[in-house]
Amino acid sequence: MPEWLVLTLAVLAACVVVVAITFVRHRTAADDEDPSETPDVIEYMTMWIGVVYAIVLGLAIAGVWEGRSAAQDHVQAEAVALHEISERVRVYPPEVRDRIREDVNAYVGHVVTTEWKTMADRGEVTERGAELLQRVREDVTDYEPRDDFEAQAYQPLVDQVAAADQARNARAGSTGKTMPGVVWFGLIAGAIVTIGMILALQIRRTPRELILAVLFSALIAFLLFLIWDFDAPYSRGITASAEPFLDLFPDIKG
Repeated sequence: MPEWLVLTLAVLAACVVVVAITFVRHRTAADDEDPSETPDVIEYMTMWIGVVYAIVLGLAIAGVWEGRSAAQDHVQAEAVALHEISERVRVYPPEVRDRIREDVNAYVGHVVTTEWKTMADRGEVTERGAELLQRVREDVTDYEPRDDFEAQAYQPLVDQVAAADQARNARAGSTGKTMPGVVWFGLIAGAIVTIGMILALQIRRTPRELILAVLFSALIAFLLFLIWDFDAPYSRGITASAEPFLDLFPDIKG
């Protein structure tokens, strides 16, 4: 289901629920009911529930956004390390240099096409990607430098391979959802309680009260959608992208 459709349905559902409950309360309310007689304690509790829930929403959004930013950083670090490998092997003999660059390009091509789709669909990296990176590692580590100049480039190349492998492992660890189920339960329950407390203030069908209640409910639905959208860094809406690979390896087609 497209993200825009999920957002639209969530906002519409929140608005419809508020309007429907308000309409039912208006139809079933006693003739002598006075909405202005809401106890002060209810207004006080409603205010503090809204404040606490707003803080929780803010922390949740900050958490999933930080996870999304970290996922993009992993991609950037991996792409830079692989690019450094391709550039630093220029001091090696042509046959060794070309083999390493071909294997690096093969790995990058697999990541931006096959593996990226697998991360989006199943939330995991591929075994083929691990095999291709292992081939790059073997190309670099198995070569025996012939002179001091090549020997000086050997250890930095090994370090870059390790950096790429570390970034790949971090990317693999961030493919799944970042919000535990219990947190989602708290967010949804908090939304129900917060909106329910607004209805407890005896909102009637006046245009001003209905508009405010609907807008408030739509805002909560939108914020929950943002958390859901950022929760999977590689598979929804505003996701971490493969642009660092494509920028550093322009010959690779994503």
